[in-house]
Amino acid sequence: MALLYLLEKIRLPGLNELMLAITELGDETAFLVIALVVFWCVDKRKGYYILSVGFLGTLANQFLKLMFRVPRPWVLDEDFTILEQARAGASGYSFPSGHTQSSVGVFGAIAYTTEKKWLRWLCIAVAVLVPFSRMYVGVHTPYDVGVAALMALALIFLLRPVTLGGEGKAIPWLILGMTACAAAYLAYVELFPFPADVDPENLASGVKNAYTLFGAVLGLNLVYWADEKRLHFPVKAVWWAQILKIAGGLILVLLVKEGLKPLLTLILPGSQVATAIRYFAVVLAAGIVWPMTFAQFEKLGAKKERKTV
Repeated sequence: MALLYLLEKIRLPGLNELMLAITELGDETAFLVIALVVFWCVDKRKGYYILSVGFLGTLANQFLKLMFRVPRPWVLDEDFTILEQARAGASGYSFPSGHTQSSVGVFGAIAYTTEKKWLRWLCIAVAVLVPFSRMYVGVHTPYDVGVAALMALALIFLLRPVTLGGEGKAIPWLILGMTACAAAYLAYVELFPFPADVDPENLASGVKNAYTLFGAVLGLNLVYWADEKRLHFPVKAVWWAQILKIAGGLILVLLVKEGLKPLLTLILPGSQVATAIRYFAVVLAAGIVWPMTFAQFEKLGAKKERKTV
């Protein structure tokens, strides 16, 4: 807590806003956007690399949160204050840091694979600043962010040869392994006899995340086989077509994610199965439905080039 108290003393309005902005780069939304952009527009195998690092990191992170059940810093020490704007994004137990896990994993994976020096250093800077921001805003201790960063780094190095080596032949087995891990975590949150002192809100957060992860990875299985057997969607297109592809895809994903929520809540009120179905549908929309249009985006640039010639 000594470092957190030191950071609390140097808080300034302008610096507070900067750190609150930086900390959002470790959020689930940032991870999804970056992973999808790489998957759609750069390299599918690199997309699977980033997705697997993020997925397995989140799975391990959530499991450790419920296993150790470490309270947040302001709960451990009632005299400590956090930036209130950061409280909404600090759900669940404190150890290890989910934002750190996500940011170090995603941006670290990009830094490890890119050949562009400016992008590598930018990603390294973000991977350092997000963990620091989590301590600055007061929602995590150095131990929380340190362990999460080490876990993310381990996955970065372990999963690169699995996804990017051997022509990607191990990717379907990796996805099956991820599915088994997600099923095991779901069984854990539903069947483990948690002690009476477990925080109901934090446990509910863990259960919701378990169904989210399980639904998403089930969808990822179908995405991989659909592309391998039938789609073979292209990722290349002229720059302006790529922007249209990204914008349209993100709008579709958002519509599915938010549009299904009230419908599934009505059909399955109070059930987290609705959460699993929703994220299953989101993954199918992002990995199968939208990529069906990519051949047309590829042709857009080609048509313009022919006209110019």
